Amino acid sequence: MRQDFQTIADWIPTHAKVLDLGCGDGDLLKYLQDSRQAHAYGVELSDEHVLACVQNGVNVIQRDLEAGLAEFASASFDYVVLSQTLQAMHHTEAILREMLRVGHAGIVTFPNFGYWKNRLQVMRGNMPVSDDIPYQWYDTPNVHLCTMHDFEALCERLNIRISERVVMTAGKRVRFMQNLTGSLAVYRFERR
Repeated sequence: MRQDFQTIADWIPTHAKVLDLGCGDGDLLKYLQDSRQAHAYGVELSDEHVLACVQNGVNVIQRDLEAGLAEFASASFDYVVLSQTLQAMHHTEAILREMLRVGHAGIVTFPNFGYWKNRLQVMRGNMPVSDDIPYQWYDTPNVHLCTMHDFEALCERLNIRISERVVMTAGKRVRFMQNLTGSLAVYRFERR
């Protein structure tokens, strides 16, 4: 189980309607179905991942997130999740707005580019490669790596209220100098 799954599950009330954008193989949704009895739906582009979702017993729609979420009515979900997908989005602002149009609240997780080991690799002249950023610069799906401070500034600009933040490294919560010591950031947010 990925390190952010339990934090996300802790924020999801029992029987909530959840939409997971870029749901991959559906493991998070399966976990939410089993642990929170969530009414879970996923959106995924990859043929391979859509098939894995079906095999996992997860409802999934094959769609490119960059095209938006027009097929979903406003306020049709309790939570919309974008777990370790934000950094691969070309239209970051648009997807955050759509998340809050479709859901009452959003949850985003992303690798924190401000993590000290990432900074050290950049200082040594290389793009970071780690468990949270597992690609080389030339084959990465990531287009917008950001720090926690960057994400929070964007939320402020978009009038999004951050209601909770959890920062982790190697599956353990960190509390001291989080933008420096945390490799993965998890945010819960809503409209102001």
